[in-house]
Amino acid sequence: MAIIDLVRWSPQGDETIFAWRFPHTNLSTYTQLIVQESQEAVLFSKGQIMGKFGPGKHTLNTENLPILRSLYGIPFGGKNPFTAEVWFVNRIQTFSIDWYIDRMAIHDADYNTQLPLTASGQYGLQVTDAEKFLVKIVGTRSEYTQEDLTEQFTGEFTTKTKSTIVQYMLKHRVGFKQISAYLDMLSEYLRGAMNPFWDALGLRLNKFYVSTIDISDATPEDRRVKEAISQQAAMSITGHTWQQEQMFDTAKSAIGGLGDNTGGLLGGLLAVQMMGGLGNGAAPGMMQPQYNQPTFGGPGAAPQPGMQPGMQPGGHPGAGAEGAVKMVYCSNCAKKFPSNMRFCPHCGDPYNPCPHCGTDNDQNAKRCVSCGAYLQSGAGVCPHCKAPLDPGSTFCGNCGQAIVTASDTCSRCGAPLPPTAKFCPKCGNKRNG
Repeated sequence: MAIIDLVRWSPQGDETIFAWRFPHTNLSTYTQLIVQESQEAVLFSKGQIMGKFGPGKHTLNTENLPILRSLYGIPFGGKNPFTAEVWFVNRIQTFSIDWYIDRMAIHDADYNTQLPLTASGQYGLQVTDAEKFLVKIVGTRSEYTQEDLTEQFTGEFTTKTKSTIVQYMLKHRVGFKQISAYLDMLSEYLRGAMNPFWDALGLRLNKFYVSTIDISDATPEDRRVKEAISQQAAMSITGHTWQQEQMFDTAKSAIGGLGDNTGGLLGGLLAVQMMGGLGNGAAPGMMQPQYNQPTFGGPGAAPQPGMQPGMQPGGHPGAGAEGAVKMVYCSNCAKKFPSNMRFCPHCGDPYNPCPHCGTDNDQNAKRCVSCGAYLQSGAGVCPHCKAPLDPGSTFCGNCGQAIVTASDTCSRCGAPLPPTAKFCPKCGNKRNG
């Protein structure tokens, strides 16, 4: 077997290799060893470490390796063969090792419930003790790559990372809503907690980054939790509650069932009842729209100078407490503004109030989106029970009382006129219309 005169390692490709074994073992005291920058060479023979060499050019003679005399009885001088394994260890710092935690359960401080979380990021390692690294990790392999390292320590790394993240969030009472603001501090906390683990293997954890912490969607239960949090965020933006959304869905299902005869009369009545379409006495409190906001003036608020009873400032009829100013939602931009304004201060859309509840409606709307009252001319509310009236109604569909219009009363004295009378029986004034 030929004697090797030159031993060196020049890594090729983009793969990160932490350790590489020279393929030949037949060396001599004339063999030249070349170690590049960021490398360290370690020689093994007969189960013992013969020596370690840093960057530079070295001759493997008895001056550099005194142990050769005890192992092989090699004297000083001359070209004497011997066998040894030469390992090259990469001392370069890496920063691109990806990590991912698939699922960890935690009792969240924000939602006060159990949340399934995932986490991901990157970290970087550097070999600090080549001898310890080769003995404890590499073993009998011919090379040891970054992929080998992550695969070998997946279990220990995952367990320790999960435990440390959960400990940090519980200790500092950081919930899922705020965790993004703590990623930098959490990363440093994890690096300090996990460094002893790598140090025992001859490695140093130079960098550790937590990039994202999110809700897991690995199981159907996890996906329901994630969807619920997403719905809560959406409802917080639009301003409605979970109970209102459930009522809307129920009403929609009931109305939809009428088209295929699955809803029946009960479904139709339920939908009308929930949407407040039966007038003033229909299911009080069952559906409280977001338009019904607390008023500024209150029930006892005095009307402003020049205002008529029952009118809002700006000339709009009040709802509920007479003359009280309340917050309404613009039908165009959905933003709040006081009901004493004629136009929305956010988008300039004209305020078209419902005569019954004061809700802002589109200019072309025929019925109020909140209470169902008619908005077009010829429609109004019953003067007795305040229920919405159909156009041209002679009697109220809610209380049964007769509806007296302007043409049924004398324009001079206000006395009621019989349907066939052409003149007022009280003052003789000619009937209008």
